[in-house]
Amino acid sequence: MPELSVFHVDAFTDRPFGGNPAGVVPDARGLADAQMQAIARELNLSETAFLVPGEGEADFSIRYFTPAAEVAFCGHATLGAAWLLATEYGWAERAGQVVFRTPAGIVPVRWEKGADGRVKAAFMEQVRPKVRPTQTDVRAMARLLGLRDEDMDPRYPLRLAYTGNWDLLVPVRTRAAVDRARPDFPALAEANRREGVISTHLFTFDADDPAGHPADKPAWDLYTRDFSPAVGVAEDPVTGSASGALGGYLVLEGVLDPARPHELVMAQGDAVGRPGRVIVRIQPGTDGPRVEVGGGAVVTVAGRLRLPD
Repeated sequence: MPELSVFHVDAFTDRPFGGNPAGVVPDARGLADAQMQAIARELNLSETAFLVPGEGEADFSIRYFTPAAEVAFCGHATLGAAWLLATEYGWAERAGQVVFRTPAGIVPVRWEKGADGRVKAAFMEQVRPKVRPTQTDVRAMARLLGLRDEDMDPRYPLRLAYTGNWDLLVPVRTRAAVDRARPDFPALAEANRREGVISTHLFTFDADDPAGHPADKPAWDLYTRDFSPAVGVAEDPVTGSASGALGGYLVLEGVLDPARPHELVMAQGDAVGRPGRVIVRIQPGTDGPRVEVGGGAVVTVAGRLRLPD
């Protein structure tokens, strides 16, 4: 019975069982599409990344599968794959980055090391951000999410945003309202499919932290949740691709000054008991903002998966 190595990597966290767990198959050569889909379904994580050696500018080609479907890009699985290569396969000893060819485009991921020489974070450059209007109005979105009209934040527009996947970004007034969301998942899945988006991503600038951090130094800049029922994931714990899309949106919509660099910390996963923190860095550019998404990770499971003959 053939076997292959498989790992679970918790991304956007510095401790086991936090952040967002991704499956990573570091050598997927010879696997058919149906096998990759079956493996992702067996691992039953929000996404599993499959790597094969790349050509030209890419060190690896990478594909992503949820338990239900293939998707063009996944931020936390990309971070998890890069972290695994750096820490378990020695890539950080011989290179400063790894370059992935994804279905959405080329994505370089570079490592940042601490004073002890160990990798402390990885940052991936996202595909150039884009935004466009949504067909869904604010009141209809509130009903889909189980929220009240007054929970929605009128200071910011409802938009579709992209840095590899299209996501529907929903501004909400408070963290309490974000946590209170109880989506109608079948109806939300249909709305997402109709607009061609992967997820609905709620965000708020309410930095209230029940853990008791000082009010003058909040632990994060934005608080978010992400629902992806159209691709078989009811709630994604921590979403790198949507965090990048949100960073791009904030600049392209003029919420943040497009002429200045920005660094934001986005909190996600607290509502499902897997707190994670995503660092989003935005640099101005002549052809639009450049967005990097990063954080830490932890390898929690290493094993061998037995395949049918």
